[in-house]
Amino acid sequence: MREKVIIYQILTRLYGNRNTTRKENGTIEENGCGKMNDLSTAVLRRIRSFGVTHVWYTGILRHATQTDYTQYGIPSQHPAVVKGRAGSPYAICDYYDIDPDLAVDVSKRMEELEKLVERTHKAGLKVIIDFVPNHVARQYKSICKPSGVKDLGEEDDPQKGFSPQNNFYYCPGQRFSPYFDLYHGRKDPYIEEPAKATGNDCFHNAPGQNDWYETVKLNYGVDYYGGKVGYFDPVPSTWKKMLDILLFWAAKGIDAFRCDMAEMVPAEFWSWATQQVKKKYNNILFIGEVYNPAEYRRYIASGFDYLYDKVGMYDTIRDVIRGNRSTHDISHAWQHVDDIRHHMLYFLENHDEQRIASDFFAADGLKAVPALVTLALLEQNPLMIYAGQEYGERGMDKEGFSGNDGRTTIFDYWSVDTLVRASARKLTQNEKLLFSYYKLVLYIATHSEAVSGGQMFDLMYANQHLHRQYAFLRKKGSERLLVVANFEHHPVEIDLYIPAHAFDYMKLRRSKVSAQDMFSGETMQIMLKEDSPIHLSIESDTALVLDL
Repeated sequence: MREKVIIYQILTRLYGNRNTTRKENGTIEENGCGKMNDLSTAVLRRIRSFGVTHVWYTGILRHATQTDYTQYGIPSQHPAVVKGRAGSPYAICDYYDIDPDLAVDVSKRMEELEKLVERTHKAGLKVIIDFVPNHVARQYKSICKPSGVKDLGEEDDPQKGFSPQNNFYYCPGQRFSPYFDLYHGRKDPYIEEPAKATGNDCFHNAPGQNDWYETVKLNYGVDYYGGKVGYFDPVPSTWKKMLDILLFWAAKGIDAFRCDMAEMVPAEFWSWATQQVKKKYNNILFIGEVYNPAEYRRYIASGFDYLYDKVGMYDTIRDVIRGNRSTHDISHAWQHVDDIRHHMLYFLENHDEQRIASDFFAADGLKAVPALVTLALLEQNPLMIYAGQEYGERGMDKEGFSGNDGRTTIFDYWSVDTLVRASARKLTQNEKLLFSYYKLVLYIATHSEAVSGGQMFDLMYANQHLHRQYAFLRKKGSERLLVVANFEHHPVEIDLYIPAHAFDYMKLRRSKVSAQDMFSGETMQIMLKEDSPIHLSIESDTALVLDL
């Protein structure tokens, strides 16, 4: 049976933290911090039993922080170029080091990571970590690089704005001078001269507050000052250094890399690097954060196994949940990438997006159950769940740097309310109900051969009258599933038509069948007949998953 990939994203700093002080802008001493050791064998086995196949440990590599670890020989970071007390996991300070916040014994942080990887594998799960290739923290300095490895920027000529063999882009003769107050009353200046280009392709010395001002852009041989011309022969220095980093972590037993902002790095690099990594570690996966649909096929051809389906499926289904679009648009979303459908990663939440249960999205995690059913069962491709999503985490905290924006912070020391209460078995009835839906849907997704390896037939073209329900068939061998998701916030009675073409394609026979709803366990009698209506009753914000 083909494995249906289910990814569970864990923001490692938050996941195991049970401190409920939750002081705005609190320090690690005040608000506490989750550790790698919190992910015990028992915890990982529970995650595996939930239906998860891969765990994405977000924020593992050492990144810029305002917490002082100089007693361990770890360089401090100037607070002016750190976002939040804890700092962004995407402002990497050392690609070869582990975030000291996550270690019980800071001096043994790499050993703790290696044991976490071992525990994860023993629990039957595979390990994903972030690879952040486009940018690094402004004060990047590796103290853990292997012997003989040159640090990023160590051999740069900073008097050249661009050179194919430089690791950074520079603004010669100009000091780093942001368009806003970095210091907030502090007197100690942050000095960077010449200024380096900022991570979000800001190629001047004065980024704004909404730029990625705490990061610097890495140079892969593309001359952004000269019309984006690529200089890839000889192989740029940055390519070689980033390949070394990938191979270093692959040797630690990492099973997959979630590649941050992959489309901001040239596809030529990915083609070169993924081939070499997969030649040595042939089962390793590359998951790309690519938002431009026009680039999807190029990046898949460059070695990516999966790409975020954000501007297509995520944006569509979010609007459907909120009542702003018809369910027919879900069909348009998957059809747009039908030729690469097995490469598209579906999700309803991640650290960049607002929580479903936040006031900015649906205000109730249960309202997304029909979307969960649709995304989990529609295709063979992977599904990602963000820790806390399964309980309806609201993300309505004002934690610090990012304020109250409906997202769970990635910048601050905090604890996640639903995760804390779930560990203490203090969930509400609605939270328990939502979790039961997630467990059931993931069980179907991972145990049904029709879902993990079968054919799909979209029924929406034959049901133009439906705009708040979504219906499709799945089939493999003798297993046939009819799925009808109801996005209405009230019960409905509908007539569903199965067209003659579906009978041919799915090898259905005209007959009266006994159909068991895998959600409720109830059995109903259905007459399967070409272009003849099947009358169905569906509860609000849920679905029928009928085993024919």
